[in-house]
Amino acid sequence: MRRLTQLSAVVCVAALALTGCGSDSDGGGNGSKDSASKDICKTAKGDGPKIGLAYDVGGRGDQSFNDSAYAGLEKAVKEFDASCVEGEATDGEAESAREDRLRQMADGGATAVIGVGFAYSDAINKVAPDYPDVNFGVVDGFDPDTEANKNVAYLGFAEEQGSFLVGVAAAEKSKSGTIGFVGGVHNDLIKKFEAGYTAGAKAAKPDVKVLVNYIQESDLKGFGDPAGGKAAAAGQYDKGADVVYHAAGGSGAGVFDAAVEADKLAIGVDSDQYLTATAEQKPHILTSMLKRVDTATYDFIKSVDDGKALTSYQVYDLKADGVGYSKSGGFVDDIASDIDGFKEKIISGEIKVPTKP
Repeated sequence: MRRLTQLSAVVCVAALALTGCGSDSDGGGNGSKDSASKDICKTAKGDGPKIGLAYDVGGRGDQSFNDSAYAGLEKAVKEFDASCVEGEATDGEAESAREDRLRQMADGGATAVIGVGFAYSDAINKVAPDYPDVNFGVVDGFDPDTEANKNVAYLGFAEEQGSFLVGVAAAEKSKSGTIGFVGGVHNDLIKKFEAGYTAGAKAAKPDVKVLVNYIQESDLKGFGDPAGGKAAAAGQYDKGADVVYHAAGGSGAGVFDAAVEADKLAIGVDSDQYLTATAEQKPHILTSMLKRVDTATYDFIKSVDDGKALTSYQVYDLKADGVGYSKSGGFVDDIASDIDGFKEKIISGEIKVPTKP
């Protein structure tokens, strides 16, 4: 995964955004902007740890990956009487912009700095040695060297396991026998979602057909392109798919819009996207694959507050409740026992979920 995700993370030209307030991003227009309206970093003035949270492209308000990290931050700030500062990546920014964002947080007194998304891996690996007294965490992070930085926690997830469960749901709810997957960027991380989804669908119904499309080959804009997400999903619905799962960040808003127009079903990712969907979209969101970025963010901050900061690789899987599926809307209640049966087999080791398609 490491070499390919590094290539995905290298993008050009940049603007630095470091604020103590929320992003204006709306994640492509999907649902409300409730999370973007909260400004805990403006009001939190506690004596606990000072946390720097560096968002990926799309920022707070994406109703997905970044918002989940914010939820963990918000919980930690309240529980540990902490303070915080936020920063947001921009489309096409240079690697140096990410480094500058992290350095400004550390120079500003942050005792813990978290980069949200694998694209921060190189920047954190470069910056961390210069701040040995600051604890760094990177969600979906990787270390390109043979030895991890001693003050960095690489917070990973078994996305393939959660995706397996929603693959079961998709196959069992499909009436056409054809389902789809839309990935934001074609890299090894997102291919874990595809692999698990396909494996779960085939485990439930071996004859199910899975259509696969990626919005971008390597450009991170694939995570912030609702129009591209809509086009990819619409094409799959046109080809007979009646359930489409996206692992595309903010681009998922377009997938949901396509589901509404086609009167078909979609599956969300990272957070319970039924909760932030529009009233029109809600009846079309079958379930969501839960990737507990909030849990990882909170756990990391807690470890810093406890004086026992997490370091090296941490994996949040089904056993650790790091991934899962949502039941909002009640659309999978009738098959929940089947899904949970597969979940137990994965936890016990009876089923080994692939990480590559």
